[in-house]
Amino acid sequence: MASKKKSAKPKAKKSADFMEQLKQFVRTRGEDFLKDKNISSVGIGYKEKDGKKTKVISVQFTVEKKASTDLLESLDTREIPKSFNIGGVEVPTDVLERSYKLGYKLVAEAEVESVSRKTRIDPIRPGVSVANKKVSAGTIGCIVYDKVDGTPYVLSNWHVLNGPEGQIGDDVVQPGPFDDNRTAQNRLGKLVRSHLGAAGDCAIASIEDRRFEPEILDLAVKVESIGEPELDDKVIKSGRTTAVTHGIVSRIHTMTRIDYGGSVGEKAIGGFEIEVDPANPPSNGEVSMGGDSGSVWLFKTNQGKPGKVMAGLHFAGEGAGNPHEHAIACYAKSVFDKLEISTKAEVVMPPAPGRGDSTALGRGYNSNFLATRVELPKLSTARLNDAVKSGNSELIHHTHFTLVQSKSRRFAIYVAWNIDGGRMKRISRSDRFVLDPLVPSQFQVGDSLYSSNRLDRGHIARRADLTWGTDAEARRASDDSFFFTNITPQMDNFNQSGLGGIWGKIEDAVFEEVDVADLKVSVFGGPIFRDDDRVFRGVKIPREFFKVLAYVENGKLEARAFLLAQSLNELEVLDLNQFRVFQVALSEVESRCGFKFPANLKAGDTFAERIERMAETAERPALESLADIKW
Repeated sequence: MASKKKSAKPKAKKSADFMEQLKQFVRTRGEDFLKDKNISSVGIGYKEKDGKKTKVISVQFTVEKKASTDLLESLDTREIPKSFNIGGVEVPTDVLERSYKLGYKLVAEAEVESVSRKTRIDPIRPGVSVANKKVSAGTIGCIVYDKVDGTPYVLSNWHVLNGPEGQIGDDVVQPGPFDDNRTAQNRLGKLVRSHLGAAGDCAIASIEDRRFEPEILDLAVKVESIGEPELDDKVIKSGRTTAVTHGIVSRIHTMTRIDYGGSVGEKAIGGFEIEVDPANPPSNGEVSMGGDSGSVWLFKTNQGKPGKVMAGLHFAGEGAGNPHEHAIACYAKSVFDKLEISTKAEVVMPPAPGRGDSTALGRGYNSNFLATRVELPKLSTARLNDAVKSGNSELIHHTHFTLVQSKSRRFAIYVAWNIDGGRMKRISRSDRFVLDPLVPSQFQVGDSLYSSNRLDRGHIARRADLTWGTDAEARRASDDSFFFTNITPQMDNFNQSGLGGIWGKIEDAVFEEVDVADLKVSVFGGPIFRDDDRVFRGVKIPREFFKVLAYVENGKLEARAFLLAQSLNELEVLDLNQFRVFQVALSEVESRCGFKFPANLKAGDTFAERIERMAETAERPALESLADIKW
């Protein structure tokens, strides 16, 4: 006896296994269906009867034009089967007349959104206008973070941040050129990664010339996790054009044919479909319009409020002439996997030889390291504007040290570190100089500067100062010290000279000459940037450096500052007498560097009083030996 085929029941079978089989059916056969030019999409949805939804799961096709069987040949299309056998279940098909267009081809629209969505804002927020400088305008969906190094990016669509004429490295502007064509003034960052294909229409851009707030405009929540939508889930988005709109997931595991124009042409994009939520209809009847591309669809909570879980990334809406409003979105997980991004700014560093397996030990400078709290320096407005941002902050944290990196000079503005003299470890050095994964490579000076000349890679925070704590901490600190953000160029024979010894041993000398409380010292150091610094291989080479030591002696916070000057008149021939190390007041470091030390640290600078007593015309003596330092 022949076995009977199962058929789909009115109450749709929605087990996880069954839905996965439906998903795989669309994934494996979807693109073949879309080769038929009359089929615009295929997905999984509730079958419609007499214009109303039933509760029967179907393989749902949308077509550009419905036609009777005798007219199919004239449309160069074929008849869609009445059902498909999927996993032993006979699943009916459904055919709807519908087409889709990208959400960035803009036309005049009603002003239904707040003005700020189309203007330059700082800090930026998801829900506002953005685009590649060669594109028109789309929407910042949300703030995301690099999976490896935690770098923050804006997430939007491929056709918004990249486009048919774009390429990686292009400038991205906020707002998009359609809203304001002053692209140089509105630069936000650069296109970092993008993808266009079955996994989605998605891209990320760096945030370089602006601050950011992660909360989505008019929704007041930020994306904290991602989920996978199911039929009937209620969702909400905030876009550049239609502002806040409400929807219900109407089809899932959908493949949609979209014409991207130019050399790209038609592409099959995976995702899901959203229809208007009848309980919250849009004021103008449109769930999405041109310029909404890149918006994030969020799941609603049980109370009907915007949730913090991302359902998908909006990339297309229904074409003109369609009687019903629908939107199409990429699955969040596919987008995040393809772009290698996360909702959290967690740094997951790849393992390196000798680095150990811990990623959370001793991160950054500790302001409470000494018995008296010592805050980091406060940057001037100019310095702050020049600083590379990581999230909302200019601070880049590594094991036992924190730095602020200059975008224009590509060296650290300053490095701050802690030394625990009682917990030092002997760690073999790797001498493996690498780019800092927390700072975009375009803002770093790498190995090319140091090849075939007399420039050395000089540590700002000494490796030996950082190798303390547990074995894992010390190993990691040793490796972190070789990031190029902690390196500045110094003449080779400076490090071999007696004067170089003074500069390199100042930290050691404080332990030898002073009764330092708990054997703990905090240090600030870095280059001094001058407009007339010599340019070599396209890089301005600092000729002055500073170092400030903070420690507690007899219950009192003390501070001492030092200045190194190196002559760079000749990179081939250099007289060692041109290296000079001075003891100076903290106020002089401040005036040269463009930042302010905390008041309690300046109060501990007794050397400042000696400087004030000296005649202005007196030549300042250089340090000849460590014994010349006034502790």
